[in-house]
Amino acid sequence: MSVWALGINHHTAPLDLRGRFAFALDQIAPTLQGLRGSFGPAGGRHPQVEAAILSTCNRTEIYCAGADGHAQAAVEHTLGWLAQTGGVSPAVLQSHAYTLHGAPAARHAFRVASGLDSMVLGEAQILGQMKDAVRAAEEAGALGTTLNQLFQRSFAVAKEVRSATEIGAHSISMAAAAVRLAGQLFEDLGAIRILFVGAGEMIELAATHFAAKQPQAIAIANRTLERGERLAARFGAEPMRLADLPARLHEFDAVVSCTASSLPIIGLGAVERALKSRKHRPMFMVDLAVPRDIEPEVKDLEDVFLYTVDDLASVVQTGQAHRQAAVAQAEAIIDTGVQSFVQWLEQRDPVTGTVPLIRQLNAQADHWRSIEIARARKMLARGEDVDAVLEALSRGLTQKMLHGAMAELHAGDAAQRERTAETVSRLFLRGTAPRTER
Repeated sequence: MSVWALGINHHTAPLDLRGRFAFALDQIAPTLQGLRGSFGPAGGRHPQVEAAILSTCNRTEIYCAGADGHAQAAVEHTLGWLAQTGGVSPAVLQSHAYTLHGAPAARHAFRVASGLDSMVLGEAQILGQMKDAVRAAEEAGALGTTLNQLFQRSFAVAKEVRSATEIGAHSISMAAAAVRLAGQLFEDLGAIRILFVGAGEMIELAATHFAAKQPQAIAIANRTLERGERLAARFGAEPMRLADLPARLHEFDAVVSCTASSLPIIGLGAVERALKSRKHRPMFMVDLAVPRDIEPEVKDLEDVFLYTVDDLASVVQTGQAHRQAAVAQAEAIIDTGVQSFVQWLEQRDPVTGTVPLIRQLNAQADHWRSIEIARARKMLARGEDVDAVLEALSRGLTQKMLHGAMAELHAGDAAQRERTAETVSRLFLRGTAPRTER
């Protein structure tokens, strides 16, 4: 089996292109089923392809595992399928995508899980998102032994990186960066009214950071009022229906939005009307969603300060210099993990790997054992002495196990017999005194 990865991220693709390939968590299972179905039935061109999709605001990555010799064709097929899903040409997607095979694919997965490939170096949120992606792949029946090993080892490496290095120290999250930017615009964050749109993990994190500044008022608008009410209760905030947002937008000095909507939910016209009602007092807006929640044209309005996830990049890099010393140590841990995973893959190679041979040896030993047990039962049924039956059973197993080695020791020329003798000694005479006679 071989592994490969195909993806785009904040290093390789702009925000709007990433938005075309963003999948909500509840979309992962049907999307995986569509991807695997596109390969055709098992036993076809790409039999037994395993797959998992990791989709966050900064990346969409597809990890696959399949039979050796099919990887390159499968990558090309996957790229074409993904391009069609996002409504772009394969050439456009390919110009922004990266493809990795074997050890580089494993190294990438380990670096992603460890926070080394994140916009916020060392951030921990990606590990939870990766675990969610694995659970979704398991529920979709798309995760096999190889990818499961890849991800479980990724999690173990990430845990070691987190505990053995200071890679996460001084980390500035997107939410903290938003607070920092708001503080540059408003003299007193305790005097502002802030609206959060959405009720997911990112909004919860952002609300936690802003609530620490004790703003004058907090409101949370969500499509599902019940979920919005639960989050609002944590912060003493006012729950709002998403449908009421256009009419009340002017009430808020700051807006932070992050939903799973496939289309913008705050349009240019709504913001223009809000500014007019506010008599052009400035508005601070943060769009953490991919695809966008706020129409990009809003940024051109004179009294609006709109930031996207990509705009926050320079802010979150502030503490990066303090963490660079830990990167080399983290990379060393990852290298060790990659070597172990590659060795695990090689051992399962049907031609050169040891695992298939081990399985054959176990099957042969089980066959011999069943033969000798059947013979022993017949002897017991005839009333033969138990000790004699046990002696015959042990002798029969021993002869069957040693027959091949004995035959090889008597075959070939002197040099071949010498090599065979050394091998047999290593296999059968461990812990005994070395041979002194030839």
